[in-house]
Amino acid sequence: MKTLKFTKMHGLGNDFMVVDGISQSFDPADAPLIKWADRHKGIGFDQLLLVEKPQSDAVDFRYRIFNADGSEVEQCGNGARCFVRFAVDKGLTDKHEIVVETAKGIIVPQLTEQGLVTVNMGKPRFKPSEIPFVPASDEVEDDLIHIVLVGLESVPVSCVNMGNPHAVIVVDDVDTAPVEHWGEAIESHEQFPEHVNVGFMQVVDKQHIRLRVYERGVGETLACGTGACAAVVAGVRLGLLEEGASICVGLPGGDLQISWQEGADVLMTGPVETVFEGELQY
Repeated sequence: MKTLKFTKMHGLGNDFMVVDGISQSFDPADAPLIKWADRHKGIGFDQLLLVEKPQSDAVDFRYRIFNADGSEVEQCGNGARCFVRFAVDKGLTDKHEIVVETAKGIIVPQLTEQGLVTVNMGKPRFKPSEIPFVPASDEVEDDLIHIVLVGLESVPVSCVNMGNPHAVIVVDDVDTAPVEHWGEAIESHEQFPEHVNVGFMQVVDKQHIRLRVYERGVGETLACGTGACAAVVAGVRLGLLEEGASICVGLPGGDLQISWQEGADVLMTGPVETVFEGELQY
């Protein structure tokens, strides 16, 4: 029998089980992650975040993310904000800006004086091979919009990799958008060999969007940090949003501020909150 201490946190309702893998021994391969993720019989979470020692002296921590279905993924923006708050609160660092190694590169979260967390999410990528995405044979690789067939419907998507893959769809109204139907179909579509997060973006004005995200391995969540970044990047490239401005992204769980201009890194700012501390045996 093993004992594990953990912290429950959330960023705008996107909730996490956060585990300190530095002060205690924890191997996620030996843990019943799917059982813990269950909201009726377990702890309940969208992702489990694991804090580990870095594999390089150039960074402060290693950051691993596991979805509710047990699959490991490359990046999670809301989780990155919770990560820095957790590391500071637990005394794992005395820095308010930390350098974190992820499966798809380095991120630099910063705890602000106002209690918010800003994360440099790095540069977005657009090449189909970088998503990864397989365009139709009659499409040009650098097209801003690609067509994905969902049954008999042709769905226009903008593909962005923010450390994990995203397909962004512009809709007139997120409240009536077919998030469950299209989200489930596109998330596992054959043109996305590693599956994909699907964002539904309603443009309110040049500096404000509304967004719902169907996350791979989870389903629709109250907030998705990388999804917010991907949506703003897609909106800027399509000429729908103001380049370089702080864009308010209204998610079901609350608002994030995202800014990006061509060739630069994406910056994300938002709140985090600790819900409770726990200990379990397994």
